[in-house]
Amino acid sequence: QAQLVESGGGLVQPGGSLRLACAASRSIFSILAVGWYRQALGKQRELVAAITPIGSTNYADSVKGRFTISKDNAKNTVYLQMNSLRPEDTAVYYCNTWPSITLQWGQGTQVTVSS
Repeated sequence: QAQLVESGGGLVQPGGSLRLACAASRSIFSILAVGWYRQALGKQRELVAAITPIGSTNYADSVKGRFTISKDNAKNTVYLQMNSLRPEDTAVYYCNTWPSITLQWGQGTQVTVSS
């Protein structure tokens, strides 16, 4: 089973930007759709954005126009470019397959938006 490792999180001020990366241990993004999910403290995990093997994308309403999901199949990596960050974007961000979760969750990467 492929393993996923998320990175790129950190502390950023409102209005700032971050780029997250999800690296897979083997080549899966050319055959599986993958999503970025997030879980804020005390809330359920939710889908943020997803990308299919052919590159079609899907976004949660709350991030449309601010976040962009992309991938590099050669590097086995999916990215999430996050712009115009808001305090409500604070959460641990994870990647996994979409729409069904088929891989073990990774450690995630913490994103904190605060002044």
